Amino acid sequence: MTRYIALLRGINVNGITITMTDLADTFTDLGYTDVKTVLASGNVIFSIDKPLADHDELAALKARIEAALTARFDYEAWIVLIDHETLDRVVRAYPFDEKHAAWHPYVMFSSEPGHLSELAGHARELDAADERVELGHGVLYWEVKKAVGVKSAFSKKSGKVKYRATTTTRNLHTLHTLLE
Repeated sequence: MTRYIALLRGINVNGITITMTDLADTFTDLGYTDVKTVLASGNVIFSIDKPLADHDELAALKARIEAALTARFDYEAWIVLIDHETLDRVVRAYPFDEKHAAWHPYVMFSSEPGHLSELAGHARELDAADERVELGHGVLYWEVKKAVGVKSAFSKKSGKVKYRATTTTRNLHTLHTLLE
């Protein structure tokens, strides 16, 4: 059995309401096992009975899940699909002090790696006293002072329409929970 995590983009905001029970049922109906949702922000852990051989198989799995979500919940579904082992590496590679109490630790995922590079290019424009970003392997790491939060310069840049359809961000603490 191989464990995967699906990170859904844009649910339970902007009028797209999905209960976690219905979400889990969708994955179960697709034939996946050990299905578990974590928080109400669209995090699903599930197992498949064989490891995927290559990127094409992973893309097919992602497309199958997105099609099922779109059909069942009547919205344009978009997910990041990551295996447990890769997520563990991403979390362990977090470059900032994740225990810094006055800061939020985040990881941004994208279906368009070029967007992560573009966003990382704004690092020099940021006030390091408030926030920092660093490009990782397939992700963008971000930390921001809690007092600044979504009003930060990077939050405004990453929230632009251009990036909204291709990125999703998770708090590092949520990612730790997904790995437990």
